[in-house]
Amino acid sequence: MLATIRHLLSLIRFSHTVFALPFALLAAMMAWRMQALENPPHAWRWQELLGILLCMVTARSAAMAFNRLADRKIDAGNPRTAARHLPAGILSTTQVTTFTVACGLAFITSTLLFLPNRLPLFLSIPVLAFLCGYSYTKRFTSLAHFWLGTALALSPIAAWIAIRGEVVLQHPGDLLPALVLGGAVLAWVAGFDMIYACQDYQFDREAKLRSIPTRLGIAGALRLAAVCHATTVVLLGILLLVYPPFGLLYGIAVAVVAVLLIYEHALVRPDDLDRVNAAFFNVNAVISLGLLAVGTLDLWLGAG
Repeated sequence: MLATIRHLLSLIRFSHTVFALPFALLAAMMAWRMQALENPPHAWRWQELLGILLCMVTARSAAMAFNRLADRKIDAGNPRTAARHLPAGILSTTQVTTFTVACGLAFITSTLLFLPNRLPLFLSIPVLAFLCGYSYTKRFTSLAHFWLGTALALSPIAAWIAIRGEVVLQHPGDLLPALVLGGAVLAWVAGFDMIYACQDYQFDREAKLRSIPTRLGIAGALRLAAVCHATTVVLLGILLLVYPPFGLLYGIAVAVVAVLLIYEHALVRPDDLDRVNAAFFNVNAVISLGLLAVGTLDLWLGAG
């Protein structure tokens, strides 16, 4: 049982939760700060935090496991992915299917039990369907990277709605800070996914799979990824305008993000993709976790 659990966590790349979860938590901190400004004294509730954490982990796990199921035959033919759990026979299709269904049900149940309004429950099935739908996009569109970016962009938007859903229903404009942060996440994820997809350029062409690298070439994909990451920095800067509680510390963090993204693109070249994994995981983990830490500190100092 312990070995199966370990393999399942490896299957879904649990460590990659650091890409979306910090932005969900940052949006939650922003929403709680707005609550405190509007209705002092107001404190966050542990049930809300637990609900957001459970929803994020279970939804991502369900979507990632579903992706491995949907792509198991493709992965078997790709030398880079042939050693993954399903092609290699480490886990069975039945085990992964059961895990996927269990995580999906846990996600829906978490919205019911722990979140303060019913809007997340009503949206849970459409959101889960959108997350799982990404698995088939590269079969018919080169814009699969943007679908993935949108899937992760839902995390800060969903966290905001989880806390301020009733306010959003009455005043839709209240969602604007979360939408801007979500847009930054969308562009950021789409950009680094294009970089990552460059590794499979030759295989994707032969297998007739669609991606930005197969459509524009590796050099073109890296240029478009740079445009996406420039958009990320711009949107993070705009967040200062639409969410006034952020101050100088957050502004400095945005400048650091810009430097890190420049460094990320310096790591890879069309003729040298050896450092893609460093660009993909290490730099982006620092960006997401760093923004969460500095953004939370900024809000906490402002509250004081």
